[in-house]
Amino acid sequence: MATDHPAAGLGATTVEEVIRHRLSVALGGWRGSLEAALPMLAFVLVWTVRHEARTALLTAAAVTIVLALVRLVQRQSLQFVISAALATALAAFFVLRSGRAEDAFLPSLLKSAGFGVGTLVSVLVRWPVVGFMVSAGDPRMAEDPFGWHRDRGLVRVCSRLTMVLVALYAVRLAVMLPLYLAGQVAWLGVATVVLGWPLWLGAVAVMGAMLLRGRTPLDVPAPVPAVDHSAARGTR
Repeated sequence: MATDHPAAGLGATTVEEVIRHRLSVALGGWRGSLEAALPMLAFVLVWTVRHEARTALLTAAAVTIVLALVRLVQRQSLQFVISAALATALAAFFVLRSGRAEDAFLPSLLKSAGFGVGTLVSVLVRWPVVGFMVSAGDPRMAEDPFGWHRDRGLVRVCSRLTMVLVALYAVRLAVMLPLYLAGQVAWLGVATVVLGWPLWLGAVAVMGAMLLRGRTPLDVPAPVPAVDHSAARGTR
């Protein structure tokens, strides 16, 4: 039986066409990134005015609740709001534990470090993260979530695209870690916003430019010829 290629049903002839289609499905938009940034932005604004970590955390939590209510009223997914709620809860844990407002950004730093290492390792072992993002855009993912890995061209292109994500996490760490060590809470808030959706948009633009230039042919697996068992029995 022939193995389905990730491009099946798309009419795509190159790896880049497949990835453009899949990423357009898998990536979130500006609203999700804004929902992720607003609670921390509220935290920074309140802390800058009052220098009370608990009050700032309560404000961030209130903003998260409002965002969730808006999504519920519009009957939309709470995916990004839930992510913001988890980030706020982690920030509260670190701040209340240490009493230092800058520790609200420690989870973001740890996430960037962890994701940066993870994406780099995924390239080194030839299972690039972007490949899984491509697979996530495939409605047949549940049937064959690793089918994309059989296409060597797809793996090569996804590896190059994943290195863009490695650079993105490296930039976030390079900017935010010195600010964290210096206790610059207000600048950390600015960096959180600037290095959120705008930086991600820049990374996607770089990926898009790479995909537009590329013309990697699809490595469609050849079908396995069927064996005619009736004919084989007749020759015995």
